Amino acid sequence: MRVGLVQLDAVVGDLDHNSQLVAMAVRRSAQDGASLCVTSELAICGYPPRDLLGREGFIEACMQAVTGLAVGLQVPTLVGCPRRDASTGLAHNSVAFLRGGRVEGWYDKQLLPTYDVFDERRYFHPGVRPFTFELDGERVAVLVCEDLWRAEDVPGATVQSGYGADPLGEAAAGSPGLVCVPSASPFRLFKFGRQQQILARAAERCGCPVVHVNQAGANDDVLFEGQSAVIHADGSASRTVCGAPAAASFANDTVVVDTGAPTTTLQARCWPRDLFDALACSIAGYVRKTGHERVIVGLSGGIDSAITAALCVKALGPANVRGVMMPSRHSSTHSVADALETARALGLAAPDLLPITESHELLSRHVGGRAPVTGLTDENLQSRLRGLTIMTLSNATGALVVSTGNKSELATGYATLYGDMCGSIAPLGDVLKTQVYDLAKWMNSQWREAGFDAPPIPLRSIEKPPSAELRPDQADQDSLPPYEVLDAIVSGHVDREWSPARIAAEHGLAPALVAQWVRAIDRNQFKRAQAPVVPKVSLRAFGPGRRMPLAARPFPGSTAVDP
Repeated sequence: MRVGLVQLDAVVGDLDHNSQLVAMAVRRSAQDGASLCVTSELAICGYPPRDLLGREGFIEACMQAVTGLAVGLQVPTLVGCPRRDASTGLAHNSVAFLRGGRVEGWYDKQLLPTYDVFDERRYFHPGVRPFTFELDGERVAVLVCEDLWRAEDVPGATVQSGYGADPLGEAAAGSPGLVCVPSASPFRLFKFGRQQQILARAAERCGCPVVHVNQAGANDDVLFEGQSAVIHADGSASRTVCGAPAAASFANDTVVVDTGAPTTTLQARCWPRDLFDALACSIAGYVRKTGHERVIVGLSGGIDSAITAALCVKALGPANVRGVMMPSRHSSTHSVADALETARALGLAAPDLLPITESHELLSRHVGGRAPVTGLTDENLQSRLRGLTIMTLSNATGALVVSTGNKSELATGYATLYGDMCGSIAPLGDVLKTQVYDLAKWMNSQWREAGFDAPPIPLRSIEKPPSAELRPDQADQDSLPPYEVLDAIVSGHVDREWSPARIAAEHGLAPALVAQWVRAIDRNQFKRAQAPVVPKVSLRAFGPGRRMPLAARPFPGSTAVDP
């Protein structure tokens, strides 16, 4: 059977736009001989729609859009759509089967995830029965996303324990000739290989190929890589009619696959490339879907700002990226030179030079008569003046500010509220500092593959000791442990929720040191609650998937250290 994999970068809430994308993709698939088309989960409204589902008439409008879509389709099509049951009034995360100009049937997703970024039980009621249909002499079974994954693709995450139903087993019991799985499975580094294993096991259990169609693109903090494919029991993928093993990464793509065509082995993944593509996608998606075109990045000469600017150029093109340099009296000459080199390497226009020296002196005198403006207060004042400057420029030009902070800084509070935390999106907010260095080295070594005309990150930005340059001769390690140590603590405490004792034992660290930085991470939750959007690329990011209380104390013994 030839199947059209309709992989969409849906815009949440834009039913007309998404319907048009589906209709165009189905027409292209028909031209390539497809006898069935499959979209991603909730393709008609985009995933995740979140509380839009509670708006009066929203679910009904989605159903009407699908009914209208069915009239013009030449090929039987599975379309993800929320559904309200007319008899019970309950809402479901569903897939409509469109054939013959009408909605022939519905499948309601049975397993509703309520962990990490997911909160589907807030909105939907689980389905209770399988769904199959006959097409070209084959029995086709339908599942949706978590019906297949069962949280097995997120090892180490805090998940609900066990599901009562076994939708895959029900599908297998019907001896299908094909299983179709519309999905909106968020991207995470190192997740792809595990999902391919799950798909292969599903194909083996059902005795037939599995059609996995995943959403692509970025919606708020959640990224989707696409990579839709037809997977067989040996883990191989059916080649598309164009010869590729799968649909594109992080982009709209419609491919047609003959499920009986020769198969190919999926290539091993390069995590820095995955991370680079994901972060560029997050910027492009956020800017475009909020109705903007241009962004502003503060260029400090450091590695974080250089990488953020490069990602913005990849996502939007150099003409839509504006660099701003805001040196203070503590800024080194090499930082200014490295910021200029970053702009030159990326093909940006000459950065705006807006020093904060005079405003720093003025405000220090103004406030200093009432309270001492020294030490950390003086350092934070400089950061906040930069935030004021860049946000004023944003208001005046309509360009969005992109924050440059990384996960290590956000974790420990090594970031200033209303200063360097200003912005609409923080692309590196879920990237540890050690990963930032690895990403920079990959971008420079693989600059052609990344789409640049030359290595984009100044070598000195990589090699020099990191510094906020808010006081003379400052270095990050004056107040932070080495990033290799800090990142081990951040990863253990944030991503895995390990106890301080376990983190110390796993990494051979002093328990007192671990406890100190665990306390710092917990103490700075109030800052992260006010942070820009952080695209999720790790097991657990700062954002909707990590709902820590603000006014709280650690439970007894959680950070205790033996004297």
